[in-house]
Amino acid sequence: MSDIDVPAGIDVLRVFCGPDGRHGNALGVVRDGSGHPDEASRQELARRLGFGETVFVDDPERGRVDIYTPGLRLPFAGHPLVGAAWLLDLEVLEPAVGEVFARQDGEFTWITARPEWAPPRILERYGSAAEVEALTGPPPGEGLLYVWAWEDEAAGRVRARAFPRRGDGIVEDEATGAAALLLSARLGRALNIRQGRGSQILTAPAPDGTVEIGGRVLLAVRG
Repeated sequence: MSDIDVPAGIDVLRVFCGPDGRHGNALGVVRDGSGHPDEASRQELARRLGFGETVFVDDPERGRVDIYTPGLRLPFAGHPLVGAAWLLDLEVLEPAVGEVFARQDGEFTWITARPEWAPPRILERYGSAAEVEALTGPPPGEGLLYVWAWEDEAAGRVRARAFPRRGDGIVEDEATGAAALLLSARLGRALNIRQGRGSQILTAPAPDGTVEIGGRVLLAVRG
């Protein structure tokens, strides 16, 4: 990822890295959002950067952040908030949906979120992890798609892949916190998800209906 031409003032993180520190979903973080004060300029920068999501930090002390894909603004997204929580080292973030609580636990950074914050998506169960692995691209159809299968159901281990199918140039998401949140809420149990090439996402549902989403974050590039 060091070959990315990153403008000054932008960090590139890898969020939900695997146990070996590899993989993870790239995230652009604009450390001072005031340089892009309006939605149009933020959308244009997110499009130019081309990451799955880019976060603009509007207040690093209060945790006010604004999230964009290359094609649209998001009120909530998992991997941008986990990444921002790690980078800003805060216990509360303020994306458009409201307060999101965060915590650090050893090598993992966690956020607490509600399933209704996540964009609706199709959660399609496959018969085996091998079938998920064998996909060479997004299956036909429209809408956000998360395909998954049990690797070890008793242990809560899942193999998953995510295909946004938004037409914004992102063919597959390497690690998708919002989808993991929805799957954990649907199954009603903690999950250890291996997504994409080898990213890892942990989830833990709570009795109040919220779900914690956790993973490792590494700084890949400082612009």
